[in-house]
Amino acid sequence: MRNTVRTFVMALLYCNLSPLLSQDKHHYQTDFSIENFTERRTKLLDAIGNNAIALIQGASGHAGFSIFRQSNTFYYLTGLETDHAYLLLNGKNKQTTLYLPHRDEGREQGQGKILSAEDEMLVKELTGVDAVKGYEFLSADLLRTGLIKSAPPLLYTPLSPAETGNDSRDELLYGQARAASDPWDGSVTKEALFVQKINSQFPQFEIRDLSTILDAMRLIKSKEEIGLIRKATQIAGLGIMEAMRSTKPGVYEYQLDAAAKYVFHLNGSRGDGYASIIGGGTNAYMGHYFHKTDVLHAGDLVLMDYAPDYRYYTSDVTRIWPVNGKFDNAQKALYTYIVAYRDALFKYIKPGLTSNEVLDLAAADMTQYLKGKNFARPHYLKAVQEGVKFRGHFQHPVGMAVHDVGSVHRVPLRAGMVFTIDPMIWIPEERLYIRIEDIALVTENGVENLSEFVPASVEAIEKTIKEKGLTEFHPPTELPFKN
Repeated sequence: MRNTVRTFVMALLYCNLSPLLSQDKHHYQTDFSIENFTERRTKLLDAIGNNAIALIQGASGHAGFSIFRQSNTFYYLTGLETDHAYLLLNGKNKQTTLYLPHRDEGREQGQGKILSAEDEMLVKELTGVDAVKGYEFLSADLLRTGLIKSAPPLLYTPLSPAETGNDSRDELLYGQARAASDPWDGSVTKEALFVQKINSQFPQFEIRDLSTILDAMRLIKSKEEIGLIRKATQIAGLGIMEAMRSTKPGVYEYQLDAAAKYVFHLNGSRGDGYASIIGGGTNAYMGHYFHKTDVLHAGDLVLMDYAPDYRYYTSDVTRIWPVNGKFDNAQKALYTYIVAYRDALFKYIKPGLTSNEVLDLAAADMTQYLKGKNFARPHYLKAVQEGVKFRGHFQHPVGMAVHDVGSVHRVPLRAGMVFTIDPMIWIPEERLYIRIEDIALVTENGVENLSEFVPASVEAIEKTIKEKGLTEFHPPTELPFKN
């Protein structure tokens, strides 16, 4: 009886203490040092000048059971994953302050510790900021930046839409445009509401866009960022290779997605860097085909474009392969042309050259390549000849978003730029589309193809498809169950 009472008391005591014990264990990123974040914030302070402040709002919390993901900008400057947070950088005194919500003990009992205003010393130690306060102090601190006794400073804040998941700015802007054109929607962006709020409380501030400054910073990746992009690319490639192994006639597009997703999560990914593009046959002709509902047929090609969200960084890798495991002669000629174009582009990438110069040099090589080449149909030859002139083979930056911020066009290439090389052709007569996509990292002396290990030659692809994949080891269960 005595032991029973003692066990009951200990259990009761543990239940009462468990919320407090759970608060001792916190989550914070381990990929970047305090010095990394301090350097970024210092660059930002230098860019805005001595008579300016920068104010950045973090992502809002999600309703329901969605997992919170911080906005890329806020994470880039702090590494902090607390919702409804704000960051103030004061160019006058070079001080940085984080404003956080207060502790919600009920929420922490269900989710674990959430870094809050009550964790002032811990948050300062983790992030390297100068001060941590509750967000009710933000208004008074804005007032003190110069609205009382001196001329108000310029106020910089991002006006471009915040990336908070498997999205990119270009797609977010298109989404905003569609909402604006709907008279029954009329939704205002979070950034616009934030500016309205600032203007309504402090009309003295002249507001400037911080996005262009941040874009220029994010365009050149640090060694730590390159390490994460490299890992995301490796995981992407492994997922695509598993999808190759799982391909055979009768498999559905979504089953290839499932095979890749397993590899993503197995290797520590949070989820998708973007929704997978998997198109068999003519579905591939649609550049961003997301439905993945069709069955794959022998004789068709299947295109897969997919990468994970790995610790706030992603990649962008594409391969195309025959459903039945063997390129026919017509497919082989077209596909070999695409791989040759990829190689020609990588041949010329180096610091100092522009994208246009790289494209011109590669196009000249491909003009020579086509001499004496035969294709199965006249419109195939027409497609590859038009492909030589196409300027879209040199694509977009990659980093925290798949279509990352900044531009690699019309500027000299610099070490630390990461972008996609994406040769492609369209054959409208058959609604046939062929492309591959690789990740280029500009180095001090040239370029590295981060996705070079992913099978690209005809021989390597056909060899990979012959290997057994997940859908063969674990075929889908027939539903509903039969009694």
